[in-house]
Amino acid sequence: MIIKKAIFKQSASRLQECPKSHLAEYAFIGRSNVGKSSLINMLCNNNGLAKTSSTPGKTQLINYFLINDNWHLVDLPGYGYAKTSKDNRDKFESIISDYCQKRENLATLFVLIDSRLPLQRIDLEFMQWCSSKEIPFSIIYTKADKNSKAELARNIKNIETELAKHWEEIPNSFITSAEKKMGQDEVLAFIHHYNEEIKKHDNEKF
Repeated sequence: MIIKKAIFKQSASRLQECPKSHLAEYAFIGRSNVGKSSLINMLCNNNGLAKTSSTPGKTQLINYFLINDNWHLVDLPGYGYAKTSKDNRDKFESIISDYCQKRENLATLFVLIDSRLPLQRIDLEFMQWCSSKEIPFSIIYTKADKNSKAELARNIKNIETELAKHWEEIPNSFITSAEKKMGQDEVLAFIHHYNEEIKKHDNEKF
């Protein structure tokens, strides 16, 4: 799939403000400063689409982008450390929880993990929460260009070893680099396939 059109649609501070739409949604989430905005911009071939910042916790709303007039890419607030008050952190967690559990349009969630680091407890706990709520998700490893190929392979192998302690089948994953455009085709092909399956399922209803 090639993204020919990507436009910012709207922001929402709570679930009730999300657009009334039948389009499938693919949401991106991760720890603060994991490279989420850079990844979104890379996928959409538009460096100015999602706002990037070196300040953790910059995304504080649910941000909607309409892709090819066919599906929504959703940028969720980051979880974990952010330079904000406890009240705000609690509000972000509530937004994330409501969206992930109650948004009927959500096709799948992409959980971003920094490929340079060991598996972080907060990432594991979030993915376990998704599993417990039967929220479909895939892992996207970010910043793959920041290590050598050997280091990258070793880091991901170590993470998958940890994941295997908690899942019989390791969650689906993609290796990406926003700078090198690594993983762009694979992530978009996955979304395209998912969209086709949804369309097929909808047609079978009638």
